[in-house]
This record gives sequence, C-alpha cells and structure tokens, in this order.
Amino acid sequence: MSPRHEPSTEDRSRVEAAVGRPLEGDFWVVARRRDGTPMVIENAPFLRDGTPMPTLYWLVDRALVEDVSRLEGGGGVHRFEELVDPDALERTHRLYARRRDERGGRRPGPVPTGGVGGTRRGVKCLHAHLANFLVGADDPVGALVARRVAVPPWTTGEVDDTVAVIDCGSNSTRLLVDARGREPRREMHITRLGEGVDARGRLAPEALARVARVLDDYADLARRAGVDRGLVVATAAVRDAANREEFLEDAALRTGFDVRVISGRDEAALSYAGATADLADDPRPTVIVDVGGGSTEIAARLGGRLIGHSMQLGCVRVTERALGSSPTGESRDRANAMIAREIEAAMVALPELAAHAGPLRVVGLAGTVATLAQLDAGLAVYDRAAIHHRILTRDTVRAWADRLAALAPSERLALAGMVPGREDVLVAGLLVLDAVLERLGVTEVVASEADILDGTVAWLRGVHQPDTMEVVGGDS
Repeated sequence: MSPRHEPSTEDRSRVEAAVGRPLEGDFWVVARRRDGTPMVIENAPFLRDGTPMPTLYWLVDRALVEDVSRLEGGGGVHRFEELVDPDALERTHRLYARRRDERGGRRPGPVPTGGVGGTRRGVKCLHAHLANFLVGADDPVGALVARRVAVPPWTTGEVDDTVAVIDCGSNSTRLLVDARGREPRREMHITRLGEGVDARGRLAPEALARVARVLDDYADLARRAGVDRGLVVATAAVRDAANREEFLEDAALRTGFDVRVISGRDEAALSYAGATADLADDPRPTVIVDVGGGSTEIAARLGGRLIGHSMQLGCVRVTERALGSSPTGESRDRANAMIAREIEAAMVALPELAAHAGPLRVVGLAGTVATLAQLDAGLAVYDRAAIHHRILTRDTVRAWADRLAALAPSERLALAGMVPGREDVLVAGLLVLDAVLERLGVTEVVASEADILDGTVAWLRGVHQPDTMEVVGGDS
C-alpha cells in the first residue's frame, strides 16, 4: 500500500524531465532515492481525456531505466520468466490489476486491463516489474531485476507517514504500528500458522482461519490508527507450504497491504537491523539469534559484512518433528540431535562465524527468548521495559528447559510469565537457544524486544534496504 501525496512543482518538473515529455494524466511519487529524486510514480488509471492507463507503477529513474533496458536487450524478459514460479507470477498480476482497479472506480467506456506491464500472464516489461517491487509489492520478477541492477537505497512515502508491519510467523501473528512522535503500538496473537506444515507440506484450514481472524482485527486497528503504508511479511511456515499462494492473496485482500514472503536471508538481515538499532556500543561483534516457530536465524556483522543463515529449526518444528509437548529422555535426545545437525550446517554456511576466536555478544529475539525473560523475572503481566535487554545466562536457559520439561503443558501455564500458546513448544525453543549459545562459546544472551518488525519498519522508512545489503549464507 503506497501513500499518494500530490506532487510538488519540483517533483513534477523532475518526473517530466526524466520521461522527456509532459504527462497526460495525474500521478503521485511513491518511491524515491534517499536524496529525494523520484524513482517510481503511481499513475491514475485514466488519462485526463479518459483514455485507460494500464500501467499503475512507472519507473522514472533514468539510470535504472537504462540498466533495465540493457537487461531486456540481452533477453532478460524470457530469462526471468523462466526463473519464477508461474503461480506466484500469476498472483502478482492479479493483485496489481485489483489494486489499479480499486483506484479507478467505475466509469462507462473502455477500462484498463491486464496486470504488470498490461499483460495477464508471463512477463512483458521488466521496468514495470521493478517499479512494482520498489513500492513494496511481492513481485518475484521485480526482486530478481533489483538484484541484477544497481538499485540505490530508496524509500517509499514520506518520513512522517504512519506505517504498519504484520509478521505472519509460524507460531504467532504480530503487528507493529509506528507513527512519528507517538509510542509504537504492538500486538501479538498465537495463531500457530505453521502447525502441521512439516508433516503435510500445506497450511492447514484451521490455521488459515485463525490467522484470517487476526488479520481482520489488525486491518481494522490499522485503519483506525490512520496507517498510510503497510506490509505483511510471511516467513518459514509460508515459505514451506504448497498452498502459500492461497494465504498470500487472502492476506492482501484482508489487510489492503502488500504481502511478501521473505527469504531466510532477508529475515536474518531485517531481524539484525531491528535488534541492533538501540543496543549500546560494545567492542564485541554482535550475533543475533532469532528463535522462531519454524526457523531460527543467525546473523552477525564480521569483517565489514552482514552474514546470515536461516536454519530449519524452530520451537514448533522441533516439537512436532522430534521433542513432543511432554518430552522424554528419548525424545529430547532426538531433538538435540536434530538441532546439532542444523547448527553445524549453519557453521559450514558461515565460516567466518565458525572461525571467530574472540568474544561475541549474542542477542536473542522472538517469543522463546521473550517468554524466558518473563519467566526469569516472574512477571505475571508483560512489561517491555523489564525484559528488553535483560541479561539471561546459559545456566538460566538450561535450568528453565529442565524445569519446564518436567511439567505438563497445563502445569506450565500456572507459572508467572508463561505466555498462553507457548506452553507446549517453549522447551524446544530453549533447547535450540542453549545449543546455539554452546556452539558459539558464550555464557549469556541479551533479550531483545526489538526484532524483525522494527527492522521492517526501518526498511519501509528507507533506513535499511535488505535487498541491497551484502548478506551471505542461507537463503531458504
């Protein structure tokens, strides 16, 4: 969802100079270089004389237009079409057309048709796909083009916009509404979207229904908060699901936001950006460990590069595949073996981290770490200030894993600090966290309540651009 501010006289002059002629319809600048230069405009669906205008988002950055033209001249249109999932491409066209049609309203006579580039299927224009990607749409062709050309740091909208991000994780669905000058609003519901994905390879109907109800509530909250721009990000559960397109289209329709399935690489980068933004300076390199429901991300900045990897480990995945909600000695051994294999694979993918000999500062993110911090503090009521940047020792992690493993899930709920919906999967999350700390040779972890939501808000505001960051490692 892109904001539409009337173009200034300067913007109008810049855009018309870039395209080489006066424009015959209304337009709005919806993406800019960080210096303010227009990169993408949004066109009204009809020119002033009533002629249909099928191109909603138009790339007007001269340097990018030239770079993309060279890609097209080298056969890029057909090459990129062959590289992307045809179902994902079809959804991109469908949502693009729907967004344009919603802008146009009803009127007699000819109307704009087609999706990106004016076509209903396949790839016609790489410029149009890149423009669609730059305004925040989940456009697989645009994402590939962005990685092939020198896209400069960019931003969408104005700095004073109210923005919202929804994170559809494997275990929880969360919302962050960020308005300049006001306290951010955060919401979280346990929805268990990833339940059964490991076994069935599909998102279950009951899981989709749980998330749909929460998305409806979040969309209503966003409207009442005056949100100008929003983005839904989906992670491991949706990445792994055969019916992901069904979920993505429904999420876009319910929220009115653009929806993206982000790679494990970008998940690590966004989590790192969010978690490190308000950390105190420290001479040690910082490693973030984001223990989610379906995956666990590790990211660190070493040697001037941000390196990251996404492991197929998470509290829900380990519980379902190996541990069970009431662990036994045998199931715990299976879980630990599964965790060890994934961590060693991560070290192979991140040799700089595996070879690092000095001390590290480890920052832990997401529900497993947050719930552990609440349990350790004995908080019956959530208090962000009390757990954000709380230091947790490895002995604390292991002690709580052992204590919780000895209790039935219903008994764990009676403990001050236990979050309903995490009681059956928290032990698995703690085993993952403990194993990572052991492998990195550290004895404590800093709990952070700032995470991928905060990093994605920064991305929307143009502070961080994960697609242009030098991130290496897993890209699952």
